[in-house]
Amino acid sequence: MNLKMRLIVMSFLQFFVWGAWLITVANYWFGTKQWDGTQFGAIFSTMGIASIFMPTLCGIIADRWLNAEKLYGILHILGGLTLLYVPQINDPASFFWVILVAMIFYMPTIALSNSVAYNALKKNKFDVVKDFPPIRVWGTVGFIVAMWITNLTGNKASENQFYIAAIAAIGLGIYSFSLPKCEPKHNTENNKYFVDLIGLSSFKLFADYKLALFFVFSMFLGAALQLTNAYGDVFLDDFKHQVEYADSFVVKYSTIIMSISQVSETLFILAIPFFLKKFGIKQVMLFSMIAWVFRFGLFAYGNPADGLWMIIMSCIVYGMAFDFFNISGSLFVETSTDPTIRSSAQGLFMMMTNGFGAVFGSISSGYLIDHFFTTSTGKDWHHIWLTFALYALIIAVFFAILFKHKHDPKDVENITH
Repeated sequence: MNLKMRLIVMSFLQFFVWGAWLITVANYWFGTKQWDGTQFGAIFSTMGIASIFMPTLCGIIADRWLNAEKLYGILHILGGLTLLYVPQINDPASFFWVILVAMIFYMPTIALSNSVAYNALKKNKFDVVKDFPPIRVWGTVGFIVAMWITNLTGNKASENQFYIAAIAAIGLGIYSFSLPKCEPKHNTENNKYFVDLIGLSSFKLFADYKLALFFVFSMFLGAALQLTNAYGDVFLDDFKHQVEYADSFVVKYSTIIMSISQVSETLFILAIPFFLKKFGIKQVMLFSMIAWVFRFGLFAYGNPADGLWMIIMSCIVYGMAFDFFNISGSLFVETSTDPTIRSSAQGLFMMMTNGFGAVFGSISSGYLIDHFFTTSTGKDWHHIWLTFALYALIIAVFFAILFKHKHDPKDVENITH
């Protein structure tokens, strides 16, 4: 098997593990277990909690003491074993802690998979900018395939989704030991302060008004991502309680419908260079925020019959909502920070979106839904999605007013070369 194919297999399985349960866990929680909604919000905060400290910690280990591909494999095996235990849990509090452990093992593997791929491509004289994206896109394909398998095998509300993810994780962990070596750098500089070592020096970027504002908006927008991950599939599945929609395609194959979002994501990636060059970073990030408004607003008015087009359109605009902020945000960090702390700055960007943003979005949405939008007859999805749409609109308006950034076409050249 050639190098690229080996890395494609790694990327495919990396996100297959996540896709097997992430979008469907709400069906298991609310449908099979019938647990409390407030506590469910905390489940999606586990990814944020793990993202705050684990990627940095594992990056230090891989840089100094242990091959990245070996650490990557160990983490996936441990994560897989944790997922195997999930179906044995019968109370929501324990479920939270076990999922947190699973995420502590899983979240750092996302960054480690990139490190392994970059290192292998560079060692073999490949052009990383040209050759990595076609490899990485198979991760999204893996996520989609996992969603389809979970849905088509009738396991979107069963414990089997965790078994599917666990088997894939353990298999990937074992496979990882055959990947090209990514050895530690053995950096033994003694003049580095501890805060520099663990990446905390990047927090001085908050002294810059524009960067501080950007990171704050990153956190608030990171919260929006968790809303559709947590509630999108269970929202579609809930139409089964309405007689006219009970046997609809949307109810039977809700996870497949949701996978349109990931398909859209792969397509919008291709459009990013054009939009960045023509409109600039601020406008592209603003497009993302407006897309979030449409994402939630279309869900609010959609249904499996005459409103099916709204549900599908919501999934399509997700690609713009997700990709445009993440890619352009990374570009903004890349072109606005000193080269000596760019890696730490990128880590801070991820910490604000996938870390603090995820925790904020998960916990607050769980509380709001359970206390204000849940009745004895079920959840008021129409007003839930309208509330989320209003949230995204407020962010967009404040971002447009407060965030000042002049478009420079060179920004695009800097990120692509």
